[in-house]
Order: sequence, then C-alpha cells, then structure tokens
Amino acid sequence: MDIQTTLTALYRDESRRILATLIRLLGDFDLAEEALQDAFIAAAEQWPKDAVPSNPRAWLVSAGRFKAIDGIRRQRRIVYNGDNQVEQAAEDIPAPHEPLDDHINDDHLRLIFTCCHPALAREAQVALTLRTVCDLTTEEIASAFLSTPATIAQRIVRAKNKIRDAGIPYELPGPEDLHTRLDSVLQVVYLVFNEGYSATTGDTLTRQDLSQEAIRLGRLLAVLIPDTDTLGLLALMLLHESRRSARCTPDGELILLEEQQRDLWNQELIAEGSRLVEQALRMQPVGLYALQAGIAAVHGAARHADETDWAEIVGFYDLLQRAAPSPVVALNRAVAIAMRDGPAAGLLLLDDLSSEKALLNYLPAHAARADLCRRLGRPDEARTSYERALALSQQDSQRRYLQKRLRELAC
Repeated sequence: MDIQTTLTALYRDESRRILATLIRLLGDFDLAEEALQDAFIAAAEQWPKDAVPSNPRAWLVSAGRFKAIDGIRRQRRIVYNGDNQVEQAAEDIPAPHEPLDDHINDDHLRLIFTCCHPALAREAQVALTLRTVCDLTTEEIASAFLSTPATIAQRIVRAKNKIRDAGIPYELPGPEDLHTRLDSVLQVVYLVFNEGYSATTGDTLTRQDLSQEAIRLGRLLAVLIPDTDTLGLLALMLLHESRRSARCTPDGELILLEEQQRDLWNQELIAEGSRLVEQALRMQPVGLYALQAGIAAVHGAARHADETDWAEIVGFYDLLQRAAPSPVVALNRAVAIAMRDGPAAGLLLLDDLSSEKALLNYLPAHAARADLCRRLGRPDEARTSYERALALSQQDSQRRYLQKRLRELAC
C-alpha cells in the first residue's frame, strides 16, 4: 500500500479520534483542527522518507501537538506568561498512549460528553458534536434532524460562539453528572450509526467506518452506564448491523428487508443484541432505545419474512407512540399496521399524517405511501409518491431502487 493510500485510510478511520485527543491536549477546537491538518501534511512529507511508523495514530497526535505548540510560539497566542507557559504546556501534556486519569479513558467518547454541555440547547449540542467530533456534513445532519443545511450551519456557529463567549471549559463532568448529558450523547451515537448504516449521500449505501465507531462507543457506554438506554441502544445497533451483508447486491443495489437473504444475517450479532434487549426490557422504566431494539429483535427472530410477528411489532410501536409521540414513530407504526392488517389500513393512517410538516420532505414517508399505493393497484398515486421520494434522495443506490420501481409501474 502506498503512502497516500495509507494516509487516506488513516484520515477516514482515525481522524476524529486523533482530533478528540488533540482537543484534550490543546484545549481548543480550532487549534486542534489546524494541528490535525498540519500532522497529516507532515506525515505526507516525512513518511515517504522514513517509512510509516509502527503506531501511526500516536505519531500523528504527537506531530499535531508539537506543530500547535510551535504555532503558538510563532503567533504569540498565549499572552499571560509568554513562552514560559508554552514550555510548561508542552511538559504537562501526557503522551498519547498514556491513559487519562478519570472515569472515561476513550478520548472520542470523552469529547462527545464534553460537547454535550447543558449550557447549550439540546439540538445545538447534538449538531455541534456530529459536525466537529464525528465529521458529518451539515447536509447529513440536516437529514437526521429533518431540517435544512442552512439552519444546521447556523445552529453550529451559535453553539461555538456560546462556548467561546461563556467560557465553557472543554472538560468532562464528574461521574455523578454524566447522566445529565447521557440523552444527548446517546442521540449523537445513534445518529452516527444511522449515517453509517444508511448513508444520506454518496455512491455507497453504507459507511461501515461510522457504524463500527458508533458500536464501539456504544459498547463503552454500556459498560460505563449499564442502564436500559445504553443497553437498548447497543442492542439496536447490533441487531441492525447484523443485516449489513444482506442489504445490497454485490454491485451495490438496495435490497429491502422483506427481500433480504436471511442466511446472510450475522447470527452472532443477533444473539448478542437479543440478549441485551432482554436485559434492557427488564429494567424500569423501559427506555425508548430498548423498545426500538425490541422491534429489531422481532425481525431478527424471523427466519423468513412471512414469519415476522407484525402484531408484536405493532405493540412495540404502540408503546413508543405513547412514550414519545412523533410523526416518524406514527409513520413507522402505520407501515407495521399495513403489514399486519393490509395496505388499505396502513394507507388510511398515512393519509392522516399527510399534513405533518416534519414529514413533507421526509423521503421514507413518500416511499412508504408509494409502496402501499402500488400494492393496492393505484399506479398513478404510487408514481407521484415515488417521484417525490426520488426528488428528495441524494443516495445513488436508493435513487436506482426508486427508478426501478417507477419503471415497473410503467410496464
């Protein structure tokens, strides 16, 4: 593998974790982001001459740290104690391989907790963390929030300004305060997983680097705080991840759940996820992620699509709708009812949701309506909904699937 390929893979797989460590070491987002770029530039210049180091991530962290310190000296950014403070900072910074002396030893997870500061609005916490720490684009974040890229960009800028103007420290809360930030942290991890499991844009259906990192963080959270929410989220991610190999053809064409080859599902992940679901559902009060994981577990237990217990799935959606009503939950419940009671029953519920503002530009809502109309023999309505879904899609394999459905209607 040549140096450029190695660096590209490292940036894709490790850059966010390197950035998290640099932020801990330097205490400044912008300075750490500059240091990250400088470290990769230095690697591109030095590694072809000296070879790739045995621990590339540690090398990049160290290079970025010292590049930042050199930059501080040159630009005289630190004014309190002059170069003496810079020298002291260099001495105080621990080596990258040394564990942190606190209750979270993973820099990436630690930084997510740090960004989810209660002084910021909940949506600002999540948007800032997804953009800065997880490197999702504003378009990807906007899709997750059912919002616009411009709105998300403004939210992120305001959050950064609030951190700067209020002097919010980049530090971890004590163990007793972790729960106050847990909801936001779990939302971040789940949104990262979703983007990895079903990419918003691009020529590939999934981004395994994102979903694997989300699962890694989920495992850490389940050990750190083993409650119904953390166990439920980890179970949900594992059960979805178990289906990855069956979700598309070798040439990247989308395969829907009911059409998937179930012998390709990862049974080890299904077994682990199902065990976690049972634990999470026994805890009171039952968390929302545990209820969603229960639905995924029902799918995982069905050896064939026609063996799916849709009545049990509808029951889980009923619980979700009572616990945390939302247009998206209502949409998914309507689809489940269509599978249990027939497409006409589901379409009736979907039509009741047609005025929901949050669903007007939500692709799955239009795709679901198109499918029900197709199954009911109403091709004109199906075509209109498929065309609307296609107009909203930015993902190549998804677009090809919708185009295929439209061609089938024309036959």
